[in-house]
Amino acid sequence: MIFIDNQQDYLESALLERAARLTLETSTLRRGELGHLRRTPHRPDVLSGVLVSESIRRGDAALSTNSDITIVLTDDAHLHELNRDYLGVDAPTDVLSFPASELDPETGSTYLGDILISIPRAAQQAQAAGHPIEAEVQLLVVHGVLHLLGYDHAEADEKARMWAEQSKVLERLGLVYINIQDTQVE
Repeated sequence: MIFIDNQQDYLESALLERAARLTLETSTLRRGELGHLRRTPHRPDVLSGVLVSESIRRGDAALSTNSDITIVLTDDAHLHELNRDYLGVDAPTDVLSFPASELDPETGSTYLGDILISIPRAAQQAQAAGHPIEAEVQLLVVHGVLHLLGYDHAEADEKARMWAEQSKVLERLGLVYINIQDTQVE
């Protein structure tokens, strides 16, 4: 299930749920598919900066489109605070992903984590790139879900893999026209 905490009264929430679902359908990591992700040398439980639960590492829990995600639509001040407190970057950003990878014992669903998006920053980026804000926010959802699935873009090979996945999902969303500026989703 996709939960949307709409703190900005953003009117196109259904588009965001669709973007998250299509990303999960297109790019889901399934049992045994964690091998392409970079392991952090001193922490075998971390893949590309994402803490992976013991059950997923063992392969007991296949991630699926039944996975749960929370998307929080907020502002620059909120993302600035979180970026500073959790990533040590004293600046606002457009999207942050906080992986959880926890199994709900009652439903058996995997809670992948939270994605926070700054709607004001998305509006600025959309205007600069020349496409609608709806397209920009969908891009940020796709990007955030990919991070929850373990994709990263710190290294050139990781970035190529993540951008390829992102492009597949954007095509399925009908957003092939979107002008992705390399500086916007970092």
